[in-house]
Amino acid sequence: MSNDWKFETLSVHAGYSPDPTTRAVVPPIYQTAAYAFDSAQHGADLFDLKVPGNIYTRIMNPTQDVLEQRVAALEGGTAPRPCSSSRSATRPAT
Repeated sequence: MSNDWKFETLSVHAGYSPDPTTRAVVPPIYQTAAYAFDSAQHGADLFDLKVPGNIYTRIMNPTQDVLEQRVAALEGGTAPRPCSSSRSATRPAT
C-alpha cells in the first residue's frame, strides 16, 4: 500500500493486494461459517492466538480482515472491530 494514496484510493484498495493468480483487485467474499484445523493442537493454538488464522466467521474471516485493514487505513487506526447494529436482531411485536 502506498503512503501517498488519497482517501478515495484507500477506500477502494487498502487492505488487499491483487490476487497473484487471477489478478483480481477486489477481495472475494468468503461465505463460510467455520474453518478446518490441521490438528487439535493447531485449533488450540488458533484459539490461544499463538498462530494467525481463521477460527469462526463471527470472530474473523478473510473478508472481514480486509474490511478491518481498510477502515484502519482510512481512519488512521490500528485494529478496528466492525460489528452490526443490534437493531437487526430485534423483532417487532406480533
